[in-house]
Amino acid sequence: MINPVQLLKDNQIYAGKELGQNFLSNPDTARMIVDRTGIDGHARVVEIGPGLGALTIPIAKKTRHVTVVEKDRRLIPLLEEVLENHEIDWVRVVNQDFLKTDIAALAEEKKLVVMGNLPYNVSSQILFQLIRTRDAIDKAFLMFQKELADRILAMPGNKAYSRLSAVSRYAADIRRVVDIGPGAFFPKPAVDSTVLVFDFFPSRPFSRDMEQRLFTVIKAAFSKRRKSLKNALVGPDLGLDKPTITQALKSAGIAPERRAETLDVPEFERLTRAVDPFLNE
Repeated sequence: MINPVQLLKDNQIYAGKELGQNFLSNPDTARMIVDRTGIDGHARVVEIGPGLGALTIPIAKKTRHVTVVEKDRRLIPLLEEVLENHEIDWVRVVNQDFLKTDIAALAEEKKLVVMGNLPYNVSSQILFQLIRTRDAIDKAFLMFQKELADRILAMPGNKAYSRLSAVSRYAADIRRVVDIGPGAFFPKPAVDSTVLVFDFFPSRPFSRDMEQRLFTVIKAAFSKRRKSLKNALVGPDLGLDKPTITQALKSAGIAPERRAETLDVPEFERLTRAVDPFLNE
């Protein structure tokens, strides 16, 4: 069997810091992650950033409906060599930036299971994209730096609670799958990693336009997280003055002196409904 680390060295290819690459290199860890997803032969899987196929191989042994999206063109021939070595010829390899990928087109008529060891530098952007396009996705099993995973899981009132926490909790039920140490990767990162599962809700409580306003309200609220909401929400994101913001907060039953980190998702939804009439004026 091909050793992925040796394959990189033999081809003088090294992890690109600009791409946030740390390759999962422990096959036992990869198999454990895939086993915990519970996917079967009916699953249609899209993997983000397969690298040299550490996750791709055990995924492809569970289902023949696999598409991998890899931005780094240097890795494509090596990935194909690894797959061929494992006698796997049913994986579709797409050389493309995932942030520019039409996820709905990949889904066709069946919802996707999305998986990936996400590049550290764009992991938040990828998550936001998945949330925006979640109508085509059933579940996502995603690996983040542990610190970012903790922020995603944070509850209101916790100092780690953030825009990413609130938007994620609006869209999905989120659970921690497993924590993974640096030794499972090449090169070894300086931090631990965490796999989270996002079980996306089957329906949207808001229309798409209203949902975008919700996300704008959440972004504005956390943009000045140390300030009270009546001050934080004043600015270019919403284009509303303090008296209007204060009126909307009171209409939503939210004290204007509270901060963004204390609001749960239903409160952000109420605030968005209260703000909406002023945005349409």
